[in-house]
Amino acid sequence: MNQSNQRTKFIELYWLLAVDIISIIISYFAALEIRFGSFRALGQSDIRVHYLGCICLMLFCAIFSLLIDWNKGFCTRGYLLELSSIIKYNLCMVVVVGCVLFLMKLTEYYSRLTYVYFLIMNIALTFAAHAVLKKVLRHYMQSEHNLTKVIVVTEQEKLKETIETIQKGLDIGYQISAIAVVDGDMIGVSCDEIPIVANRENLMEVSKQLAFDEVFIRVENLPNSMVRTMINDFESMGVCCHYSIDIIGWNNSESSVGKFGSYTVVTYSAYHVDYQGRMIKRLMDILGSIVGLCMTLVMLPFVAIAIKVDSPGPIFFSQTRIGKNGRRFQFYKFRSMYTDAEERKKELQDQNEVRGLMFKMENDPRITKVGKFLRKTSIDELPQFYNVLRGDMSLIGTRPPTVDEFEQYSLYYRRRLCMTPGITGLWQVSGRSDIDDFEQVVKLDLDYIDNWSLSLDIKILFKTIWVIFAGKGSK
Repeated sequence: MNQSNQRTKFIELYWLLAVDIISIIISYFAALEIRFGSFRALGQSDIRVHYLGCICLMLFCAIFSLLIDWNKGFCTRGYLLELSSIIKYNLCMVVVVGCVLFLMKLTEYYSRLTYVYFLIMNIALTFAAHAVLKKVLRHYMQSEHNLTKVIVVTEQEKLKETIETIQKGLDIGYQISAIAVVDGDMIGVSCDEIPIVANRENLMEVSKQLAFDEVFIRVENLPNSMVRTMINDFESMGVCCHYSIDIIGWNNSESSVGKFGSYTVVTYSAYHVDYQGRMIKRLMDILGSIVGLCMTLVMLPFVAIAIKVDSPGPIFFSQTRIGKNGRRFQFYKFRSMYTDAEERKKELQDQNEVRGLMFKMENDPRITKVGKFLRKTSIDELPQFYNVLRGDMSLIGTRPPTVDEFEQYSLYYRRRLCMTPGITGLWQVSGRSDIDDFEQVVKLDLDYIDNWSLSLDIKILFKTIWVIFAGKGSK
């Protein structure tokens, strides 16, 4: 199952289950209040029996959701269908729980009117909660940070049919962002307002510079060896690849058969995505960024005065960086260099101490006196918590490259971007000041991606705290 489908399944199953259980609790005790005037007026034995009734309703909800999966397609179904599904679910719940209580010979302790009140209120409350959640989730899943961007690779004859079929069947969390036609040169043309950006010859070169998460391939006239190479190249970039017909002789443990839109596809992915773990990681990011922004606000007046007194220019430094799968975002730090630092960088390239697509100098003349202290203590990175809160970055991840670095990336380097970049990461806690080869950075980043887990993130987080307090910040 690909990442976006995992996300949708997680939302439909667990988030809605939580909402439905909360609705049951509120509706049940509200029904008791209406029926008996005050729930507290009931005797202790009656209260225990009603607690049991509420537990039975919640158990039914959990079992029904897990086995029947009645919330499947929640984000795409309309409000009338939503109301119809909720009514059926509630009627089924009341009937089944009523039968269970009858078999347990407990029905004499319950008022039928209580369950009538409960049924009406739970239908209304569940529908209201689902309507609000549906709107929130649609906005969330279609936002720039969460939208799954897809490149479609196909042939001229099948182009229009392929695009129309995919768009009809795709989840709302998907967007076809670009098209490549492999049996002709249609660059500059569009199909359903989606630009055609590549042909067979320049597909990989163009793809390296695009922001996308997945690829859908539907071709029939290319040799299997050529398609196999294409899939291998996309996997090298760290993106998920869907192929509409299986390739004979392809041996990949991470391939699976499933649906993409209305097409049956074989999906190839270089690694498995644990979406539940990623959801917890994102929650950690939000909580950590809130704490970090509070620290930033406390430090801001002192840092601002120091920067202003030391050198003319703005307090904050912003730069376009490359995020997950090629997305561009504005990256923020406290300014630690003179304002002409980017122009002077070209003059200093021959003094670069790192081999490859990074720049570092032991005594960089562009760094201000205050900037040296800010970098040594990592205070300059505090504004990045704003990027984390927005979702551009994570607390733990890979280093976000600059635009000029990204434009020189190979397919192998591009795979560094298949995860959200972070404030800190494996290479930062592995002696970043001593690393003098970009290949080492890439290797550490890919080790992090291939072996990612929540426990690894926590380990890196604690190591980062030690590095900062030990005074081993960036030079």
